Amino acid sequence: MLLAHRGFDVEVFEKQPSIGGRNAEVKLGPYRFDLGPTFLMMKFLLDELFGEAGRKLSDYIECKALDPMYKLQFANRSMHVYSDPERMRSEIERVFPGEGDALSRFLQRESVRFRKLYPCLQKPYGSPLSLFSPTLLAALPHIAPGRSLHGVLSSYFRSEELRLAFTFQSKYLGMSPWDCPGLFTMIPYTEHAHGVYHVQGGLCRISHAMAQAATECGAKIHTSQPVRRVLTSGRRCVGVELASGDRVDCDDVVVNADFGHAVSTLFDPDQLQRYKPEAVRKKNWSCSTFMMYLGLDRSYPDADHHTIVFAKDYKGNLEDISRRKRTSEDISIYVRNSVVNDPSTAPGGHSALYVLVPVPNNFSNIDWSKEAPRYRERILRTLAERTYYTDIEEHIREEMIVTPEDWDKKFSVYQGATFNMGHNWSQMLFMRPHNKFEEFEHCYLVGGGTHPGSGLPTIFESARISSNLICSQYRIPYASPKPFEALSLEPA
Repeated sequence: MLLAHRGFDVEVFEKQPSIGGRNAEVKLGPYRFDLGPTFLMMKFLLDELFGEAGRKLSDYIECKALDPMYKLQFANRSMHVYSDPERMRSEIERVFPGEGDALSRFLQRESVRFRKLYPCLQKPYGSPLSLFSPTLLAALPHIAPGRSLHGVLSSYFRSEELRLAFTFQSKYLGMSPWDCPGLFTMIPYTEHAHGVYHVQGGLCRISHAMAQAATECGAKIHTSQPVRRVLTSGRRCVGVELASGDRVDCDDVVVNADFGHAVSTLFDPDQLQRYKPEAVRKKNWSCSTFMMYLGLDRSYPDADHHTIVFAKDYKGNLEDISRRKRTSEDISIYVRNSVVNDPSTAPGGHSALYVLVPVPNNFSNIDWSKEAPRYRERILRTLAERTYYTDIEEHIREEMIVTPEDWDKKFSVYQGATFNMGHNWSQMLFMRPHNKFEEFEHCYLVGGGTHPGSGLPTIFESARISSNLICSQYRIPYASPKPFEALSLEPA
């Protein structure tokens, strides 16, 4: 979208019949689901990107601010999470008496961290010298070195369950809050400060909106056209070869396939230096997810749009996923019940439930052909015991399950690591695959496997960074990201 608007001839080659990748749409009869992301945070960034393309986001999609943003179900109590600070303070005080005032301290202190760190996400880190940029140096006092996300939140809240309410967001990175670097307090902060949105019709509409805008600017999008390999001449990328055998020559290649999959399958391994297959395997990869997409012939009007059920031993469940690489009997579950705010996703009186359970990636060697039926039963039983969804199984009319093996084999996600490469210190900034790919000239990366990382807002930002690098290469003018103070940040 950005490059086409700036005058480049752009062609997109998409493996699937429709665009979107992990942000595509799933259709099961009359029911509609997002394949992947269901939370939109930092909407202001999306507004800005469409503005840079000479467009207005609201002309393409309708975004609805959610308040409450979600419901959290702990072992013996539950709470709603609001973006309105007064309602949130009252809710904390109701569920965790004496802790409501800590919210103000959290918002005040973390606003400073966010304002210092956010500009660091907008810049490339293609050389060691980039680590000494004035922007990054100014942010260093705020990166919470040596502290985990859970450790930082422990300085605000006494109750362990309340700490989890502000740290479970590390799951958006596929990490445990005990392992996730403390600087990622940016994620719960931006939820509370800037809101969480639903896109009417599903977050997949964002991909379609970008495709429409790009096409209006002259881009050509080819679906059902898998790329077999990236073509190189020496250390330079010169085009792609399609599965059909056709060759497409170009000046620059932008890779937005899953990074682990792309570097393992689309390049000649003999030409790779830093990212040979054995080196890629040794990287720290995120967890995977077990997915259920359920079309039901009844509705649940009392259920929330987003519900998160915590494993009773949450830390133990995360240890099983990330360290012991095994399935748990005690599981955490995320459910989106979209029809409460978006009737377009199911027929009247029906529901389209999206169910996600974090599980180990495929380095676990779990045989999902055997484990999937047991996991399905476990999920339905847990929902029946701990949520409004007490009778799902008898109302299922359409169903699709996606296991970690499916993520790998069907959706080309390396080892089923749905949140891509981990976000530990040794895999961020300059240490993460570069936006201007270090292996080859005229090759650029976008997506969760490059800087700034996984999650829709940072993936969008990676697209802007790479687009700007391409423009710089050809001396094409472009607008710099707006200063933070100039953005429209208030929830709509």
